[in-house]
Amino acid sequence: MAAPPRPDPTGAPSSAPQPNSSSNNVPPLAQAPEKKNPKQMTKAERRALQEQQRAAKAAAAVNSEKGGVKGGAKGKGGAKVSGAQVGPGSAPVTPRRPAGMGGGAASGDTPSRRESVYGGDDAGSQMHALRIFSHFGLPRPPSSVKGDIHPAIVRLGLQFSRFKITGANARCIATLQAFKTVIQDYTTPPNTTLSRHLMTHLNPQINHLVSARPMAVTMGNAIRQLKLEISDSDIDTPEQDAKDILCHKIDNYIRDRIIFADQVIEDTAGQKIKDGDVILTFARSSVVEKVILNAHNDDKRISVIVVDSRPMLEGKHLLSVLSAANIPCTYLFLPALGSVIGEASTVLLGAHSLHSSGAVYARAGSALVALMARTHNVPVLVCCETYKFAEGVVLDSFTKNELAPAGDLFHLFPSVIPRESLTLESKPNLEILSPLYDLTPPENITAVVTEVGIIPPNSISSIPFTLGRQTI
Repeated sequence: MAAPPRPDPTGAPSSAPQPNSSSNNVPPLAQAPEKKNPKQMTKAERRALQEQQRAAKAAAAVNSEKGGVKGGAKGKGGAKVSGAQVGPGSAPVTPRRPAGMGGGAASGDTPSRRESVYGGDDAGSQMHALRIFSHFGLPRPPSSVKGDIHPAIVRLGLQFSRFKITGANARCIATLQAFKTVIQDYTTPPNTTLSRHLMTHLNPQINHLVSARPMAVTMGNAIRQLKLEISDSDIDTPEQDAKDILCHKIDNYIRDRIIFADQVIEDTAGQKIKDGDVILTFARSSVVEKVILNAHNDDKRISVIVVDSRPMLEGKHLLSVLSAANIPCTYLFLPALGSVIGEASTVLLGAHSLHSSGAVYARAGSALVALMARTHNVPVLVCCETYKFAEGVVLDSFTKNELAPAGDLFHLFPSVIPRESLTLESKPNLEILSPLYDLTPPENITAVVTEVGIIPPNSISSIPFTLGRQTI
């Protein structure tokens, strides 16, 4: 394209249109520069050409089915994406979420799950969602799983997804009891054996429970042991006898690894509680509850400080049980921990899982309680059964976690403002995040009380060898 004509030095009017005063500030290269060889262009010319190409690609990408921004968002200065300026000083634009980003289809995310996190396709293109937490297990109803799902498993999946059954021990016992029903109602097809086909029949049941809520370590260890017992079944045993043997082994597992283990932990931890002690605990652990009640039944004069946190408020249930047993209790929320930690004699905590590095995975807030106790030189005892042991090493609670149900966060607030305006729900400009677990490092734990004894955190990896086998 030819260069614009220069004005006549004699002052005669030119036939070519003169540029207005506002266009004098625009760089010449922004006004349709003529095509040149890239080697002959200056650095500014090449940059302007790249910006125009990127803007054209971005416009084509927005109009395509994939959506999102592929190249336009990388432009500098005056690149445009879907009609919105992207550059210094311009308003931020949240593009439509590209496929393959964290929590997308590549990581097992489903459309229903994306809608629950991002508020649907329309809201997801406008809100600034917390994408770095999109891999957390979200509370959701169980999805349809291929295979014949037993009604007992369907009912249990609904209870898990609605948090009607919480706690590692309660979830494991409920799962094993449901599997007993599945096994008793199972019939071996012709030309096959129970030891081979039953595990194939159980896999859809397990997948259904996992779709309702991520599997706990206790459930995984119990299911692994059940599959081992099924594979070791004698093929010559009559079918009903084999099913009765498996159900009997399930009962033995619950009795030995949970019920009897809790009784041993009660006696062992009770020896560390002295008359007149002030015990501090967080949220609610079934084994910690038994330890406190057992110490009270031994005529030890103790008092308990129950620290709780939203949104689940599990400490309220523990408080009601201890108060019914005439145990003096103090109830407070986690932010007030610093005002009472100095009065505690011992801190008793429960655990969701125990890892070979000595770290304890427990209800969110346990790590803060252990840290505060260590700062004030208060011993921290973690009451945990050995079947909660996991060989993997967990460095933080961000890699794998769950989100607790939101619930009504303001039911105790004064009713000056209408309740409808106080209840928090996920909105285009608000994302509720309530992680269910956190990780307590081993340096903040004094000892772990198990049914095989009191173990220091740096010796947790010896639990499988103490039980006489490599895996649990």
